Amino acid sequence: MSLLSFARITAVLRKEFIQMRRDRMTFAMMIGIPVMQLIMFGFAINTDPRHLPAALIDRDHSAISRALTTAIENSTYMAITHRPEHEAAAEKLMREGQVNYILIIPENFGRNLGRGDRPQILLVTDATDPSATSGALNSMDEIINSGLRRELSGPLAGLISALPSVDVILHRRYNPAGITHFNIVPGLLGIILAMTMSMMTAVAITRENERGTMENLLAMPIKPLEMMIGKITPYIFIGYVQTAVVLIAAQLAFDIPFVGSFLFLLGVVTLYIIVNLIIGFLFSTMARTQMQALQMTFFLLMPQILLSGFMFPFLGMPAWAQFIGEALPATHFMRLVRGIILKGATAEDLVMDIWPLLLIMAVTGLLAIVRYRQTLD
Repeated sequence: MSLLSFARITAVLRKEFIQMRRDRMTFAMMIGIPVMQLIMFGFAINTDPRHLPAALIDRDHSAISRALTTAIENSTYMAITHRPEHEAAAEKLMREGQVNYILIIPENFGRNLGRGDRPQILLVTDATDPSATSGALNSMDEIINSGLRRELSGPLAGLISALPSVDVILHRRYNPAGITHFNIVPGLLGIILAMTMSMMTAVAITRENERGTMENLLAMPIKPLEMMIGKITPYIFIGYVQTAVVLIAAQLAFDIPFVGSFLFLLGVVTLYIIVNLIIGFLFSTMARTQMQALQMTFFLLMPQILLSGFMFPFLGMPAWAQFIGEALPATHFMRLVRGIILKGATAEDLVMDIWPLLLIMAVTGLLAIVRYRQTLD
């Protein structure tokens, strides 16, 4: 008997190819995951975000102040999306996550500049994500000077040699030192929960099928909603343990300040855990094997990492990528957890990210119940 038989190897190869052809889910994942990676890394990810929203308070209303704001917008780093009347309204916009910058031009700015003084402007940045605003901050002096050169003509031309003639006062809100892990560690909680919670329940039904206990489960006088609640409830407590580990590490190892309400955070974490558990349960009703269920989990996890604002600034992505990101639970949880921990935001400030999680929970829960009813039939 020869050591190797080409015929036997060919038979095994044919069997594997036939198995791959029958397992359409795995084949689709093998094609879909590389395509998804190419699209996201090639088109959606942007490490130099532009057109970030800004709030402008112009108390001078002069040609000089208008030239200044025009130069800032032309730089493409900022887009003036709000013009609040007072600083409290601007601070609320930043706390809600609607703007990354607040630019305040004081009264008599143009007059003081014309007198040869060096007037000040105030630039407040949301430093919870230092990488999102670093480009604009590094270029701010040059942006301002380029805008003023167009206005400093005639009697004011002598001021050009004195550039920079404006003093930019910079306030980094919520993270004065610009420490990166202030942004990463709270966001990591969302990724850990998304990965583990959905993965645990993704194998809930498929495991019953593979062990041959599904028939016993179907014979029980239990409603689909009762089954789902019973399957996911034990894992909620595991999610609490993971949350406690991350929060303790955030305090002891990374010295991250916690300025918000712990009870509010606990409620948000509970909602997020339930959402991911229901998503995993939905996957388990769609997959035939545990491997397929895990593949579905991974297929969802990747965009949650890349398009949620965890690794890259959300507002720096193109509009189509932001549209997809808004449908992901991790995107809203990132804003919620960072807003509560770093900004001390309240439910009123973050309501626009709470109701999408509730909607996702309702839709996925309904789909999971319908899919499980089909299993019963």
